[in-house]
Amino acid sequence: MHRPTALGGALAALATAAAGVLVAAAVSTSPAAAASGGTGTGYLHTSGNKIVDSTGATVRLTGINWFGMETDNKTFHGLWSSNPWRGQLDTMARLGYNTLRIPYSNDALKPGATATGINDFVNPDLVGLSPLQILDKVIDYAGGKGMRVILDRHRPTAAGQSPLWYTSTVSEATWIADWKMLAQRYANNPTVIGADLHNEPHAEGTNPAATGACWGCGDTARDWRLAAERAGNAILGVQPNWLIFVEGVSCPSGGLSNVWDNDPSNDEDCGWWGGNLSKAGQFPVRLNVANRLVYSPHEYATSVYEQEWFKAANYPANLPAIWDKYWGYLYKQNIAPIMMGEFGSTLADPRDKVWLQNLMAYTGTGVTGMSFTYWSWNPNSGDTGGIALDDWTNINTTKQSILQPYLIPPVGGGGTPGPTPTGTGSPSPTNPAPTGGCTATYKQVNAWAGGFQGELTVKNTGTGAVNPWSVTWTWPSGVTLASGWNATVTQSGSTVTAAAPEWSRTLAAGASVTIGFTANGTAAAPSAVKLNGTAC
Repeated sequence: MHRPTALGGALAALATAAAGVLVAAAVSTSPAAAASGGTGTGYLHTSGNKIVDSTGATVRLTGINWFGMETDNKTFHGLWSSNPWRGQLDTMARLGYNTLRIPYSNDALKPGATATGINDFVNPDLVGLSPLQILDKVIDYAGGKGMRVILDRHRPTAAGQSPLWYTSTVSEATWIADWKMLAQRYANNPTVIGADLHNEPHAEGTNPAATGACWGCGDTARDWRLAAERAGNAILGVQPNWLIFVEGVSCPSGGLSNVWDNDPSNDEDCGWWGGNLSKAGQFPVRLNVANRLVYSPHEYATSVYEQEWFKAANYPANLPAIWDKYWGYLYKQNIAPIMMGEFGSTLADPRDKVWLQNLMAYTGTGVTGMSFTYWSWNPNSGDTGGIALDDWTNINTTKQSILQPYLIPPVGGGGTPGPTPTGTGSPSPTNPAPTGGCTATYKQVNAWAGGFQGELTVKNTGTGAVNPWSVTWTWPSGVTLASGWNATVTQSGSTVTAAAPEWSRTLAAGASVTIGFTANGTAAAPSAVKLNGTAC
């Protein structure tokens, strides 16, 4: 996708337009445990139009984009906020996003690249780390939550997107070499499942003098299908277990239609950047390793561009046929899986809410539906806004409620959240105590002069669900709350209360919730922990 909006304050000046690829020596990283449940076991591969795990079980990727590594910041946006990076990932997982698509640019991978826009008080563990080292930490933590990661070469440089996979300053050889480096870096980590080769190839120039990305035209300098084969096979030569995600183009000819020349041969039906896979059936991407290809279209609404079909008299009934034509046929004809890599809207136009509801219904329900990664977590996407609101902590409940029925949470993500009655306080018929009790475990994540960061995990060991849940604990005198996440965390005297957020009110029997926080004062573990008034 395109432009992040400007942010207030000194850190805001660091956020600019998005970018893309990696350069560094191979580094050994701790392999995350193989995911299970919501995202399957071991590495993934394809079978017809399905993504399956190492046991053959069908997996549906229901993910989200967290951008920033493709921008001048060279790392995730929102690290300047009061919500620590782990807290943001905790929320994504608890909301039900089981996959993280991470855009990057070549600039972020260069030796000596520096990550900027980080609140070192909230994220002291990221201070001094390179963009790749921060990426390592995010991948490791996401893997621990059962999430999967797709790397997205979003832009050659932070300056902007490119119609072709190479530019005058970033060659095809660099593009492929950087991908091989990443494949090697994460070769033994099944959290990272694949490569989205290049973001939004698109047309440039006016037909018949096209200079942009074509599909099936045979020109090796412009045919995106052939380039995807070259890069995909190079990656599979290093890491044969990865999925290769291939986006579409905008116009299969690679050029914009010339409607003024009265030559119909130059006029064609074009779609979104990266969204037109209408020629993939005729000219499929051919990979050297079988069952690794996933087609990954992009699909947007009026907040990005007012396409003609949004103004049609039969809108929204016309939408399924449009999606069928551009990319849905690949799934419906059992040719290959679809992983819709980007889609989103501000929902400012009422038509866009209808669009999103219809699009989600089109993808299908349950584990056999099409996979997707929503654009975006970030609230500072100028075209779409985000799931996170401007504080990077609270959630856009209108968007989330539309996506919620289609989300399959990762194991460790806290179960399927959903809208339920609100309320906190003492146990009551609508706020019951857990029948059977609870357990509490505490982990100090970090500490620094004058403060610390911790995670309190509370498990409902009772036989019934608690709705809504509320956790309380006490701290010694002098310890004060700075920020909290995964709950509405407040402090009164020495007592801290973590009330269930509106997107995850219920704590089922046997389920756990992890409350994260930063605090001022000498590091101290929570004491006298209670779940809805019952001591843990």
